[in-house]
Amino acid sequence: MPFAVLGSHRATGRSITDQFRAFDAHNPHVYRALERMAARRLAAGATRVSLKDIFEDLRRQLPYGVTGLNNNFTALYARRLIDDHPHWARAFELRRRRAA
Repeated sequence: MPFAVLGSHRATGRSITDQFRAFDAHNPHVYRALERMAARRLAAGATRVSLKDIFEDLRRQLPYGVTGLNNNFTALYARRLIDDHPHWARAFELRRRRAA
């Protein structure tokens, strides 16, 4: 059963990080797909990768989408990819986080 993250963090009282962790726990295939897509782009010679672009490609590839695939999660997925693949760090541009 897909997990939906409803409302903003203000409405739910949950931080974006908490929402992300819940979504990721219920949808591990999303991370695996993003990881594969990033790896393909880097293997093809890309030196910079836009996780937002990969996110949108994933949305188009999933026939019924994924409920709760929130744009607020792109930075958290990028950070997770870098944590898991430190050699990819230069491929992603990260900004300082304003909130936990």
